[in-house]
Amino acid sequence: MIQMRNVSKEFADGNKVLRNINLTINNGEFVFLVGSSGAGKSTIIKLLLKEMEPTTGTIIVGDKDITKYKRREIPFHRRNIGVVFQDFRLLQEKTVYENVAFAMEVIEAPPKEIRRQVPIILSMVGLSKKAGLYPQQLSGGEQQRVSLARAMVNSPSILIADEPTGNLDPDMSWDIMKTLSEINQRGTTVLMATHASDIVDKMKKRVVEIENGIITRDEMKGGYSSEA
Repeated sequence: MIQMRNVSKEFADGNKVLRNINLTINNGEFVFLVGSSGAGKSTIIKLLLKEMEPTTGTIIVGDKDITKYKRREIPFHRRNIGVVFQDFRLLQEKTVYENVAFAMEVIEAPPKEIRRQVPIILSMVGLSKKAGLYPQQLSGGEQQRVSLARAMVNSPSILIADEPTGNLDPDMSWDIMKTLSEINQRGTTVLMATHASDIVDKMKKRVVEIENGIITRDEMKGGYSSEA
């Protein structure tokens, strides 16, 4: 579960990017986070990842109040959250297999477990036959699927996708959305920030809209806009 209780964020220059946010996302939900650029979507993601701290309020992830975490606890918190970005962020000098394995090496997983788990997750995203290729040898959609595999290889309970289809053509975008749906159906909570109105309108998931740092709409089976 994710809970944000009366969360606000104000920067030193007085810019208030979030204002009294109250949001609950239950285990296993698929939630779209929508709104114009600068509305506050990225700030919410950074707060959940402990990349920044709220000015006021409480943030619960699982059953833990992460606003009270000490610095040494943050890496363990992030292990429970998979993250996929618009720009893939793959290691160009590593193969597909090595990029995914690296996420397990970082948490010091045993080599035997890495050899077992990486092929399983590559198969799940349809990249078993591309394991030995490098990122520059892949299409944009394939690179994003590598990112998804890397985000999921440690079996996080939460997946945050920040504009994951932003650099992809429509066909590749729908391939990624199919994979995200399958991940969600396996029990992973998915929070996806997006400007892709066609995807949001067609999938009819929960939609949380934020504008000027305020949640303006929280709608089950919603569209990209309130009129959809």
